Amino acid sequence: MDEKTVNEENKEAPDTAAQEKAAKTEKKEIAKLTEELDKAKSELAALNDKYLRMMAEYDNYRKRSGKEREGVYADAYGDALAAILPVMDNLERALAFSEGETLTEGVKMTLRQFEDALKRLGVEPFGKRGDEFDPKIHNAIMQTEDEELGENKVAEVLQKGYTKGDKILRHAMVKVVK
Repeated sequence: MDEKTVNEENKEAPDTAAQEKAAKTEKKEIAKLTEELDKAKSELAALNDKYLRMMAEYDNYRKRSGKEREGVYADAYGDALAAILPVMDNLERALAFSEGETLTEGVKMTLRQFEDALKRLGVEPFGKRGDEFDPKIHNAIMQTEDEELGENKVAEVLQKGYTKGDKILRHAMVKVVK
């Protein structure tokens, strides 16, 4: 071997050692950066999860408060309508016991006007003779016998019931066939 070849081998040896040292340093740096990346990913995932939970809670709160608002409105509306229903009852009673034709006609007109107003507000009366007795909507205050109707039927309506949508404003007071 000549001297030139030996010098080249010696030059290559230090370069290889430097390259190996640089590779180790790069591997350590890559490992450190990978560890930091994994840590950042896990923090991001935790924050994202927290964010999603918070958004779900807010959405539930918004829906719940909306339902409560609607319920309060429906209850107030129902209470107001229930307060004026006795007026309707008194008009019906006056009509039943009036003798003068003018008085009768005036009460009939007032009663029709009142019924129309309730209908426009979405209030519907219920309870008729012959209806099937339903304890959810009827309040049985008497029992009677009536072969014509059959058992568990409404024989007489003493006071009409009223609904607004699905809400019962007042139960119908009825006489039931036993």
